[in-house]
Amino acid sequence: MFFQDRRDAGRQLAGALADLKGQDCVILALPRGGVPVAAEVASALGAPLDLLLVRKIGAPRQPELAIGSVIDGGNPIIVRDNTLISLTGTTPAQFDAICARELAEIERRRRRYLGTRLPQPLRGRIAIIVDDGLATGNTMHAALQAVRLRQPKSVIMAVPVAPRDTVANFRGEADRIVCLATPDPFEAVGYFYRDFEPTSDEEVVQLLARHGGPGQPQEAEGAVG
Repeated sequence: MFFQDRRDAGRQLAGALADLKGQDCVILALPRGGVPVAAEVASALGAPLDLLLVRKIGAPRQPELAIGSVIDGGNPIIVRDNTLISLTGTTPAQFDAICARELAEIERRRRRYLGTRLPQPLRGRIAIIVDDGLATGNTMHAALQAVRLRQPKSVIMAVPVAPRDTVANFRGEADRIVCLATPDPFEAVGYFYRDFEPTSDEEVVQLLARHGGPGQPQEAEGAVG
C-alpha cells in the first residue's frame, strides 16, 4: 500500500513536481480517476486544471483488457495494440463499434464536465498529464500524442504508480516522467490505494470549477483536447 486515496497520491505527486511551481504549467487530468490526483497537483503548483477526454477500448469479451484507446478532438486519435487485438481475435468491425461507443461516452462527458468551457491553450506552456496510475499505458499513449499536436513547450507524464516496464515504454514520448512507485509484481492500480472508490461525475465537475480557471480559444492549436 502506497497511498491512502487519490488526494494523498496527488499531494505526493505534487511534491515531486515542486520545482515547477511558478512556471507556466497546465495540469491535464485523465477522467475520472485522474482528476482528484491532478487537482492536488494544480493546487500545489498554482496552475489551471483541464481534462483530456480519453477512453480505453476494451476487448469484446474482456472489456477490462485494453486493446486500444481513443482521445477526442476534431479528428479523434486512435491507438491500437495490434498484438492484443490479434490475441483476443478482435475483428476490425468489432474494434470500430467499440471505438464508436467510447467516442459517444467522450461526448457525454464533454457536455457534463465542460459544457461550453473552452480548453486551456497549451502552446508554449508546460503540459503535465496526470492519471491515478497506469497498467498497460494505452490511454496515456493516446493522451501524449494528442497533447503534442497542441505544441506545448514540454510534456510531462506524472502518475503515482505503474509497472516498471510500462514506464520504460514512455521513454522518448514524454520530456519528463514522474512515477512515484514501480512495484514488482504489479497486480492492478487499485491495489496500491487504501481507498480506490470510483470518482463520480459530480466530483469531477466540482474540482474543475474549483481549479480549472477559464479556458481560452486558440484556433491555431487545432481541435484536439
